[in-house]
Amino acid sequence: MAAISFQSVSKAYPSPKSSKSSASGSNFLALDAVSLDIEEGEFFGLLGPNGAGKTTMISILAGLTRATSGRVSVLGHDVQADFAAARRALGVVPQELVFDPFFNVRELLRIQSGYFGIKNNGAWIDELLESLGLTDKANANMRQLSGGMKRRVLVAQALVHKPPVIVLDEPTAGVDVELRQTLWQFIAKLNREGHTVLLTTHYLEEAEALCGRIAMLKTGRIVALDKTSDLLKAASSNVLRFKLDAELPKVLAEKARITGRIVQFPANDALEIERYLAAVREAGLVAHDIEIRKADLEDVFLDVMAQNKGSVHGVGAQA
Repeated sequence: MAAISFQSVSKAYPSPKSSKSSASGSNFLALDAVSLDIEEGEFFGLLGPNGAGKTTMISILAGLTRATSGRVSVLGHDVQADFAAARRALGVVPQELVFDPFFNVRELLRIQSGYFGIKNNGAWIDELLESLGLTDKANANMRQLSGGMKRRVLVAQALVHKPPVIVLDEPTAGVDVELRQTLWQFIAKLNREGHTVLLTTHYLEEAEALCGRIAMLKTGRIVALDKTSDLLKAASSNVLRFKLDAELPKVLAEKARITGRIVQFPANDALEIERYLAAVREAGLVAHDIEIRKADLEDVFLDVMAQNKGSVHGVGAQA
């Protein structure tokens, strides 16, 4: 039995009235017949650019949004027909910092425990506070906490009922390095103990380090799904990386990935590497800190997205 199962799930939203598709009676299709099974005990990554449909999938999984068609289940419990059991099995850390400003941290975790009918949960609450670096903030009002501390509390709230399935939607967005390390050590420990983890993140090095299997989503469709190791093996090219103090000519820039002073070219062999460096020299530029590295998950992700250039889907109003 899969821990999480999406079976031909589609989600359509009414198009804005100003759009051309609205005039013809069409909707915006946020998810397009997505099918995906995540097995018990997996650490699974769901990646995609903004607007790909990741949060829509999580909202449907959590019962916050109803799918237009298809079926979603958590440990065999349909998220609509058997919603109570599905939600007990699930702990979701949302992107948004949502909190109640009238309670302190420990009170919030006790209230969350009560929501799931759990009594005498103090020992686990103490462990969560310790593991997430919140012990000295246990009696602080939520309004007094920094953004990073609030996010730690959201993680604790999601885990307070010891859910077998944990969903992390951009959990480290905008937080410091210390919190990332603390969070991943704790989540990795829970995964080793048998908890299933579904992670969405824009920090692809996190996904590469943590996730055994990855799905890539674009415009509501799964465009890649494989073991992380196999995705990396499929990236045949190496990457030439160097720094420049000036702008690349347009003809070269179109082939490169440029981040500030850092320039990166996909390179299949030594001859191609030399051609790029020669072109840089012919442009009157000097490359600094030259290195050649293996392709990483970010390279794979950009490759997959480039190969699946698509536009927004439209679907009839009865979809």
